[in-house]
Amino acid sequence: MTVPCPVEPTLDGTARVRDGVRIRFSVHRGATRSRRVALVHSLALDRGIWAYVVPHLVEHADVVTYDCRGHGESGAGAYDYSMPQFADDLADLLDALGWPDALVAGASMGGAVAQQFAASHADRTVGGVFVDTTAWYGEGAPGTWRARGATARETGFASMLDFQFSRWFGDDFGRQHPDAVDALRETFLANDVDAYEATCAMMGDYDLRSLAPHITAPAAVLVGGDDYATPPEMAKALAASVDAAPPTVLDGAKHLTPLERPAEIAAGILETLERADGAARA
Repeated sequence: MTVPCPVEPTLDGTARVRDGVRIRFSVHRGATRSRRVALVHSLALDRGIWAYVVPHLVEHADVVTYDCRGHGESGAGAYDYSMPQFADDLADLLDALGWPDALVAGASMGGAVAQQFAASHADRTVGGVFVDTTAWYGEGAPGTWRARGATARETGFASMLDFQFSRWFGDDFGRQHPDAVDALRETFLANDVDAYEATCAMMGDYDLRSLAPHITAPAAVLVGGDDYATPPEMAKALAASVDAAPPTVLDGAKHLTPLERPAEIAAGILETLERADGAARA
């Protein structure tokens, strides 16, 4: 796993999803077993991006982090990825854990997976927290994302590091957390180029705007104020579509707010859990 978590997991394991792909996960048991949170990571990284968020959650809920297919320690499977498939992977993981439902929070790519899950597995979604993400990247997205995948194949992941780091986090985070930056670099460089290309194609092709009416659980949207990948305007459109409050904009943060601003991301998750509890009691 990338960034070492300050809280040791209760369980590290592997679950086999419906097409046989093995998904690696970590579970942190909380003070109560009645609340469950699943955290979904961003493109080309792994479950380690939640390392600084987990400590804020474990006193309030059981937490699972996992590596999506084609990422980290998980298997890749056939390279024909789709958002429904990634959402089904999460459903199969919850089955393996014996979790009937969960609040699902995701960042960037993971935020899209969380939207898809909240719509297609609404009966298992306690709440949705969508971080640094969008329902749609726009008309030019298929070409733009495929070009990014082609760059990885043609010039290598190392050639992309400066671009990625400039979008992921600000200089202050880099100076304060050099070990985390080194770990992110190692994870990014270790990507399987076939899986990366397949995931980039998925990112370019997805359009989740029609799913918004099917997301009925309490939802929240958070975004870095300096996020150039999915800027606040995209977050505002997403929040309006899922009937959430206006997005929480984290001034000065970029595209990996779970690393830059973990306490505030955790606060958004816990506030959404409270709203879900209130809705369940009503």
